[in-house]
Amino acid sequence: MSSSSRKPASRKTPARKPLLISAGVAVAAITLGLVSWQATAPAEKDSGRSGASAATPGTDPAAALKALARRDSGDKLAVGRADAPVVLIEYSDFKCGYCGKFARDTEPELVKKYVQDGTLRIEWRNFPIFGADSEAAAKAAWAAGQQDRFQQFHAAAYAEGSKEKGFGAARLEELARQAGVPDPEKFKQDAAGEGATAALRKDQEEGYRIGVQSTPSFLINGTPIAGAQPLDAFMAAIAKAKAAK
Repeated sequence: MSSSSRKPASRKTPARKPLLISAGVAVAAITLGLVSWQATAPAEKDSGRSGASAATPGTDPAAALKALARRDSGDKLAVGRADAPVVLIEYSDFKCGYCGKFARDTEPELVKKYVQDGTLRIEWRNFPIFGADSEAAAKAAWAAGQQDRFQQFHAAAYAEGSKEKGFGAARLEELARQAGVPDPEKFKQDAAGEGATAALRKDQEEGYRIGVQSTPSFLINGTPIAGAQPLDAFMAAIAKAKAAK
């Protein structure tokens, strides 16, 4: 069965054995020196998906992961120059506490230090793993992005104490207002539309394909970083990636 034909797993099923990474991804992980993607995995894992390697036989796994950077100048869920020498891809969930910590404590510093001078581009991937509210928030963030308010929505949704209020319909509309989304009706239509669903599935399939199992997970020019690591860890990875260009 192709990855595009698989349905997302329900988070209401009983706890199962951890998701198994395929041999291809395991080899890629070893090659890259990656111990584990798992940093803040939920208690329940989906055994219905086995990660498929990002690399095909005969290719360099690191190069294949690096190639996941979309560098689309029209990407509403990205900041930084499309031709920046370093791209950080973030797989994240709005209900993830450690994702919020990264968004509040680390990401603003990376933007200030590296995005503004053209060194770094940050590309967001919606990777909801905590159920229906997570998916609803992901689609709402995408919808806010269609009105150029993704970053503002992102900041409001990850504000201290925000996730504890949940991500029901009324709460998402409130976050859109906080983000300054100019057309509330278009926001609701976009969040409920096929475009949001397709964008979400694209991000999810990409993450599952390379073995992402938890949030936050990152790629910096193809090098994986698991979890909300200290700022210094990201700075070192960015410096290394830039030097290797």
